[in-house]
Amino acid sequence: MSTLPPGSVHGPVDTTATGMSPALEIDDIQSGALHERPSPYVGTYLLLKVHEPADGRELIRRLIPLLQPGRELTEPGLGAWLTVAFTYEGLKVLGVPQDSLDSFAPEFQQGMAARAAEIGDVGANSPEHWEKPLGTSDVHIALAALSPDAAHLDAVVDRARRAQEQMPGVEVVWRQDCYQLPTGRTSFGFKDGIGQPTVEGAGTPPTNRGELPIKAGEFILGYPDETGGMAPVPTPDVLGRNGTYIVFRKLHTRVAAYRQYLHDKARTREEEALLGAKMVGRWQSGAPLALAPDEDDPALGADPARNNDFGYATDLRGFTCPAGSHARRANPRDSLDHENSVDVRLHRMIRRGTSYGPPLPDGVLEDDGEDRGIIFVFAGAHLKRQFEFVKTQWLNDGIFIGAPDEKDPLVGATDGSSPFTIPQHPIRRRLPDVPPFVVTRGGEYCFAPGLRALRWLADLTT
Repeated sequence: MSTLPPGSVHGPVDTTATGMSPALEIDDIQSGALHERPSPYVGTYLLLKVHEPADGRELIRRLIPLLQPGRELTEPGLGAWLTVAFTYEGLKVLGVPQDSLDSFAPEFQQGMAARAAEIGDVGANSPEHWEKPLGTSDVHIALAALSPDAAHLDAVVDRARRAQEQMPGVEVVWRQDCYQLPTGRTSFGFKDGIGQPTVEGAGTPPTNRGELPIKAGEFILGYPDETGGMAPVPTPDVLGRNGTYIVFRKLHTRVAAYRQYLHDKARTREEEALLGAKMVGRWQSGAPLALAPDEDDPALGADPARNNDFGYATDLRGFTCPAGSHARRANPRDSLDHENSVDVRLHRMIRRGTSYGPPLPDGVLEDDGEDRGIIFVFAGAHLKRQFEFVKTQWLNDGIFIGAPDEKDPLVGATDGSSPFTIPQHPIRRRLPDVPPFVVTRGGEYCFAPGLRALRWLADLTT
């Protein structure tokens, strides 16, 4: 919990002189809302249940000194950072007044489990199969700690745990440790974290010259968004301003099934790599098919100044990068500019991904029974038109690419009958019966308040 590089500004960025949005109050925004995880990284996610509201509020008060505002983890002296977020049930237990609770987004109030059917978490992905207590009313506070090394992580987690242990009315009900795999890639073998939107007013130039910075109000509450208006800000203003909604999901990856599928559909190792790239939209190095259509280019994949600098407008039929590939579905870029009904900028997301579990050794095609996967985190101001729209309309549906029966080949909620089409001359190739490669283990909708809001929560009385 990739947006601001080392050397980014620390205080509010005055953009009014350039006609941009009001200055971001960086010093009130939690680090996890804006900043990419470090690389390498280690991390820990903790979920807490509050039995005694007074203890929960006191815990918040004790955690505030551990929270870094919206600044880079790579600054001298910052060895780790902590992010604190709350479920709707958590805010209720802490004593937030009902009129304030009613001012939050309806999706947040309902919770992820209640909206599972709407977002495609059905069958093996449904809440009845989730790890407990994910998706239940027992999850109140979520803590995420990330660091470049284990020593700094242990230090900040130990301080947070000591604060919690001194509050007998607060219980740790779930923990997940994560770390960057030795390859620096996901369990599927692909470089991750490329293509993050640039936030206007955050002080960094875009990595994609074809995309202007996205209005800050798309991600942080209290600022104009891409519509020219603002997302509804929870009341009172001190509670909602500079906060952001967080989508937290634990996703188990079926790596052996993925490898076996490619192995069965390809004649050579080179063809396996190409099929994998066609399904993902990038080679494993991170090099996009849009710029390296025929073979992997590791130097391109490793270059942040180039690996996100492209569009799809010259490849509308998907001969270079299939329209149904994972990366293109998640961010169609300029490929939908010809459709007046779709504004891709309204659906951009800040995405975070961390790996958990041991890697499956190279070449292994049989599942070893280990739990491995990705902790997916999204930050944004609009749960419905950002995360839920992308999940349902772009990842789990193929209507917008002219293939209604197709789903995202990597993360789509498929029952194993969905095909995947690779446009090519003279005849397209259609891969049948793509099995599910990702299984939802659980998740939560959370709200990460600004630092002033955390103080307001800590001072509540019931």
